[in-house]
This record gives sequence, structure tokens and C-alpha cells, in this order.
Amino acid sequence: MIVCVAVVGHQNNPLYIQSFTEADDALKLHHIVHCSLDVVDERVNNPKKSGPTLNETFLGLLYPTENYKVRFHLAYVDAVSNPFHVPGKKITSRTFAERVSNIVKSFGLSSAG
Repeated sequence: MIVCVAVVGHQNNPLYIQSFTEADDALKLHHIVHCSLDVVDERVNNPKKSGPTLNETFLGLLYPTENYKVRFHLAYVDAVSNPFHVPGKKITSRTFAERVSNIVKSFGLSSAG
């Protein structure tokens, strides 16, 4: 189940964040997204670890292999390819928001069956 979708910029600034829960928990999810980024940044910026953590695959698979990930990426690429979009600024495209919502809905339907 997808609870939140976030697009984060190079400076860890939120470019897009959308909650897909009934509760009004946008602030909580925003905090979770930033905490997740801190964990990844800590691991990426400290490569001088020794011992068993040296070859740890903490980031998992970093390329899209599942259909919904590819669809999210295509929606993002289309949104930032818009000539009126300013790189590094929030994504305000209604089309992008609709595509993200449709992907989340279709993922929920396919994973429920």
C-alpha cells in the first residue's frame, strides 16, 4: 500500500509530496521523508566504514524494475520536461498530480488481488 509519494530535490528540498491516507498527516509524512533522506545521506557521505558494513547493500535496488516505479519516473520526467517548469522548484502540474494519483490507485488494485 502506498501511503505517500515524495519527490525531493538535490538540496533535500521537497519538490512534491502527496499523502494518500484518510487522516490529515501531511506534516508527519513530510518528517518521515526527511528522516529517510538523513539515513541515506549518512550512509552515502561516510563510505570509509570498515568491517561488515563495508559491502552492506543498504540502498537496495536502485533502478526501476517494477511497473509502478517506471510509471512514476515517466510522470516525473514528463513534468520536469515541461518548458514552463523551473528546475529545482516545486512541481505544481495538475497533470503530474493526476498521474501520480492514478498510479497509486492502480497499484492498490493490483496488489489487493
